[in-house]
Amino acid sequence: TDVIDLYYLHRWDKKIPIEESVGALSDLVAAGHIRAIGLSEVSPATIRRAHAVHPIAAVQNEYSLWSRNVEGGVLDTCRSIGATLVAFSPLARGFFADSADTADHLALKDIRRNMPRFQEPNFSYNRKLLPAYRELAKQASCTPAQLALAWLLHKAPDVVPIPGTTSIAHLEENLAASDKRLDDSLIKQLDELINDQTIHGDRYSPQVLQEIDF
Repeated sequence: TDVIDLYYLHRWDKKIPIEESVGALSDLVAAGHIRAIGLSEVSPATIRRAHAVHPIAAVQNEYSLWSRNVEGGVLDTCRSIGATLVAFSPLARGFFADSADTADHLALKDIRRNMPRFQEPNFSYNRKLLPAYRELAKQASCTPAQLALAWLLHKAPDVVPIPGTTSIAHLEENLAASDKRLDDSLIKQLDELINDQTIHGDRYSPQVLQEIDF
């Protein structure tokens, strides 16, 4: 292609001022090589510093029932500058789609093996939440995966979730989540069942967490 619509800085190298990195990307915009600039997993302060150099069109960050860090200011900052929050891993890396019954079930090269939430004893603690979660999905007349997406669209209808899949059937299932409507009572039950306090383990390993601007 001759031009990239949205080019993400993923992730920000903290050794280089964000102003310098975004300045280089703005040069690519001026040259016609890219149309818009995005950031990934950065703090509200960094977003504003970057936006002062060149308009930021999108900010990519994990956002799901079990990862709520964007609610600490990132989402509001995006809204204030007119940037779209792009939510990756809205299904909690397959956790809400029952992609793995046990931590040992994960393939040897599966990146989730290095994530504390998928390591024992955290994984077993977290899976104890799934029976009640599946019951709420039944109440909502949807699949567990659809419930996670419907919750996100209910909480933040202006957010763009990007669930990954290699299956046409799962793609169609995910798309159908946009038609699901959840009442306030069910949303309250979901928030009480799965949140930062009820989930065991960090999102990333200590080494990767150092790369995140939070």
